[in-house]
Amino acid sequence: MNPTTKEVPRRIDFVHHQDSIVASFIRDIVFGMEDGMVSTLGTITGIAVGSRDQGTVLLAGLVIVAVESISMGIGSYLSSSSEKKVDERKIQEEKKEISEYPETEEKELLDIYIQNGWPENLAKQMSETAGKNHNLMLNEMAHYELSINPNDVTHPIKNGVFMFLSYIIGGTIPLLAYLLLPIKQAMPISIGVTLSGLFLLGVATTKYTKQKWVKEGSYMLLLGGAALSAGFLIGKFAGGGFCKENFERLLLKYSNFIIY
Repeated sequence: MNPTTKEVPRRIDFVHHQDSIVASFIRDIVFGMEDGMVSTLGTITGIAVGSRDQGTVLLAGLVIVAVESISMGIGSYLSSSSEKKVDERKIQEEKKEISEYPETEEKELLDIYIQNGWPENLAKQMSETAGKNHNLMLNEMAHYELSINPNDVTHPIKNGVFMFLSYIIGGTIPLLAYLLLPIKQAMPISIGVTLSGLFLLGVATTKYTKQKWVKEGSYMLLLGGAALSAGFLIGKFAGGGFCKENFERLLLKYSNFIIY
C-alpha cells in the first residue's frame, strides 16, 4: 500500500459492518410486532366497547394472537421459501444460457457495463474476462441482470420463527391490561401502553435506519391509531345490538376448529 494513502478505519457503527441478527431479520421482527400490536389492539378495543365483557375480550384476544401468530409465521416461511426457490431457478436458467450461448451472454454483459457508465474499452475487457470464467460470468449476470446475489444465504425457517415470536410479543402487549385490571380501567391503559409501544418500536428501528426518531416513532404511532379508531367506531356502532352469547359461541366454535 502506498505510504501516503490514508487507511480507512473500520466503522463498527455502520450497519454493513455489524453481524447483527436483528438487522438481518428486521423486516420480520418489525412486521410481526407492529401487526401484533395493531391488529390485536384494534380488535379487542372494538369488542371491549361493544360487549363491555372482560371474558369476551380476553377470549377474542387470545384466539387472535394464537391464530394470527401461527398464520404470520407460516406465511413468512412460505413466502421466503418461495422467493428463494424462484431465485434458484433463475440462477440455473442463467447458468444454462451461459453454457449454451456464451457469446450472446458476453455481449449482453458488455452492454450492461456500458449502460452503467463504464468506459467502453474497460467494459469490453471486463466482459471478455468474465466470458473466460463461467462462475464469474454467472455472478456478474446474476447481480446485474437478475438483481440476485448468488452467494446470499436466506433462512426461511428463521424468518418464520422471528415473525411468529414477534407477533406473539406484539399481540400480548394490548392484552396485558385486561389480564390484570377490570375492563373499564384496562381499556385506556391498553390503548396507552400499546400506542407507546408502537412509538418505541418506530424509534428502535432508527438504530439501523438512522432516520429521525421522532418521525419514525410518529409514523408507527399513526398507523396504530388508525387501526384503533376503526375498531373503536365499529364496536361503538355495533354495541347497541351486540349479542354477547352469540359472539362467545362463535369464538368458541372458531377456537375449537383451530385446536382440533
